[in-house]
Amino acid sequence: MQARIAIVPNAEPGATGGPDRIRAGIEEAVARGGGAVVPQAEANGLVWLVPGRPDLLGRALDGGPGVRWVQFPWAGVEKYAATGVLRRPVVFTCAKGSFAGQVSEHALMLILACLRGVSRQARTPRWSSADPRSLAGLSVTILGGGGIAERLVRLLRPFDCRVRVIRRRPDKVEGADETLPPSALAGVLPGTDVLVLALALTAETRHVVGAAELALLPSHSVVVNVARGAHIDTDALVRALAEGRVSAAGLDVTDPEPLPEGHPLWSDPRALITSHSADSADYVLRMLCERVEHNVRRFGAGLSLDGVIDPVTGY
Repeated sequence: MQARIAIVPNAEPGATGGPDRIRAGIEEAVARGGGAVVPQAEANGLVWLVPGRPDLLGRALDGGPGVRWVQFPWAGVEKYAATGVLRRPVVFTCAKGSFAGQVSEHALMLILACLRGVSRQARTPRWSSADPRSLAGLSVTILGGGGIAERLVRLLRPFDCRVRVIRRRPDKVEGADETLPPSALAGVLPGTDVLVLALALTAETRHVVGAAELALLPSHSVVVNVARGAHIDTDALVRALAEGRVSAAGLDVTDPEPLPEGHPLWSDPRALITSHSADSADYVLRMLCERVEHNVRRFGAGLSLDGVIDPVTGY
């Protein structure tokens, strides 16, 4: 069976990488995978690039009964999962795991910057030395056991950290000292020096780190979020930083996002915010095209696809 793929573009102004460039890259990826780009009415697969419009996807699937597979370009699909559209009898795949390389590097950078007080020193307009804190030998807890966590565990190896991964699935993450269920979170937080959030956003993981969890962390701990802003109760984090109950936060994502001008996190020298820039547009497009090519080839051969979304969990 040949994969007949329709590309449904994001026509919004300022789409990452430019819509024409993205479409051209995906067309080439489909061809490399042995598929053909066709009109939507003739497709058995869609590459869906329209963000935040599950209603349009539902209508597209109603109008194209031959569609058996939909590929999303993002790792997180919580806006689609919340509507129930992913429960249709179609295979949905996303880009989870594809962007782990750059995102895990960014997480490591935020960890080191927080431990060494880079944000505070960068905001001090005078010579002001400070004792650095080393990552070597610290206890790191990672919430999430997907591709980002797996890559970050490998990046942490030279630092001889004690690494715990908390994930829903019981299988062990290679290289981690412990792989634990979500029920273990409260028990490990008091012994955590660095807490990293790298998990999918679902109803169960929204505000997984709130006032109670922040209160369990040692006052010297740092919190790093490279997943979704809503994993952390922002108001609780603001209070914990102001009261010295955690020492620093490195945030590539925030809730709300974008973070409004004048928000207290912008002026807190213990907060380092990088405005959802953990991965570059070129990298994202390259990784997306690799995922599309791979899945088109497997779809045409009748094989299982990478990045399949569980409609029950929503990721």
